[in-house]
Amino acid sequence: MVSKKISVGIIQENPIVGDIAGNLELAKNSISTLSKESSPDIFLLTEMFITGYPPEDLILREDLLDQAYEAINELSNFRPESFVVIGYPKKEGDSIFNCAGVLRSNSIITEYKKQELPNYEVFDEKRYFQPGDSPGIFEVNGFRVGLSVCEDIWHQKVIKQLHEKGADLVLNINASPFHLNKIQERKNLISGHASKFSMPIVYANQVGGQDELVFDGTSMAMDSKGKQVLQLAKFEEDHVVVSFLSQHDGNILSDINEVIPEDSELEEVYKALVLGAKDYINKNKFPGVLIGSSGGIDSALTAVIAADAIGPENVRSFMMPFKFTSDMSVEDANKLAENLGIKHSIIPIGEIYDSFQSSLECEFKGLEPDITEENLQSRCRGVILMALSNKSGEIVLTTGNKSETAVGYSTLYGDTAGGFGVLKDVPKTLVYELARYRNTISNVIPERIIERPPSAELAPDQQDSDSLPDYDTLDKIIELYVEQDKSKKEIEESGIESSILNRVIRLIDFSEYKRRQAPLGVKITSRGFGKDRRYPITNKFLK
Repeated sequence: MVSKKISVGIIQENPIVGDIAGNLELAKNSISTLSKESSPDIFLLTEMFITGYPPEDLILREDLLDQAYEAINELSNFRPESFVVIGYPKKEGDSIFNCAGVLRSNSIITEYKKQELPNYEVFDEKRYFQPGDSPGIFEVNGFRVGLSVCEDIWHQKVIKQLHEKGADLVLNINASPFHLNKIQERKNLISGHASKFSMPIVYANQVGGQDELVFDGTSMAMDSKGKQVLQLAKFEEDHVVVSFLSQHDGNILSDINEVIPEDSELEEVYKALVLGAKDYINKNKFPGVLIGSSGGIDSALTAVIAADAIGPENVRSFMMPFKFTSDMSVEDANKLAENLGIKHSIIPIGEIYDSFQSSLECEFKGLEPDITEENLQSRCRGVILMALSNKSGEIVLTTGNKSETAVGYSTLYGDTAGGFGVLKDVPKTLVYELARYRNTISNVIPERIIERPPSAELAPDQQDSDSLPDYDTLDKIIELYVEQDKSKKEIEESGIESSILNRVIRLIDFSEYKRRQAPLGVKITSRGFGKDRRYPITNKFLK
């Protein structure tokens, strides 16, 4: 057997949805940058690179499709002597396809149409695309190189097709969003395919935030024995060349012997939140952010993530005390701002609250004070933050976590008022873990914020435990009921008390109308609220 060698330059970049001209320039610049360092046989970019992913209903626009295909043809003229693999949409008749094209010699020499279209969780590709029905293979240096797109790798059909057609190497281009444990799932899957079919697999994934989704990058390569030989950066732009050499025994191995870093769940989640916030703010051109700082752990972690994402000079926090706000909360909010180096102001809400009460006095006459008065405090704060946002153009970051969002432990038009919820998909127990993790990098969150019992401070001596079960129990129910769709009976069998379970499930179901009106936020679990979980507000199931 004659020894053969092939090299692939993996380009892990952050395209922006709809920015076709910008994404074209990004592709050209990335190819040029990598060319200065090396001359790979193939430049490998990611799924739907030219339009960004997911383009959602933009993909139904004829003008976008036309511009995208024009850009691809322009790119084919950019480096005609090289093989460039890139993702883009293409319309043929009434059908639109999710394609991977091979550009060379001023043309598209091979075009593969994605066969496996995901239609679950955040994906609804069957709304837009038709599936392809045949493999895509091209030849480089005596190697038969097979093409696949994202979801294709999660099934065997396409990989098996390529193997049967004599492919020596598989390129898989992706726009695969992050959630907990996703990176390890990918590694196990790709390694299994590579070893089963004795074909190296190069997996290229995009990086960046797009609305609630975060793409982690973490591109990788496996040799024909299923050994991982390479991994690109997580949550950062990166580019690397990987080479493969055919062996006399038929294996195709890499000359790279990189030590693959161990995965760290807390580090990955924290980086996902930072990148998701950064790209949402910057891509939408907000000049900065505003945060209502309560002296509690949720607003503290939100402020720290924001400062890490866009710089402390672009973050402003506001403590809005009332008669139930403790001195401790005022002190801790101020100390957090000092530690972060962010601008911090105090705006008391007493007079504003009294003005509302005075205006409502006739309507409330004869009625006992209740949760209405508590929510009114929160709504005073929401009005202040939104007024500041209108005046400055800065976006308000809400501070609610997944546990609160699930059971409606929030006030519509109060603490839910804002443009982006950084912690929206982060369970309360994980909020504490992330705060402690961040303090290992630099000790910015005052320990008292982490250690004190959580409280909304809307009533005397109020604590979250007055209204909710302990967060360990609550988060377990949310995981089983929301993320895994377990029945009441199945959850009871896990040892959770029936009365607590029934109450929490009622709150989750009832609060759907609140969640529909809350801002979107970064998705980090396998199933978040929003695109992931689309429940009807009006329904009688289990009620």
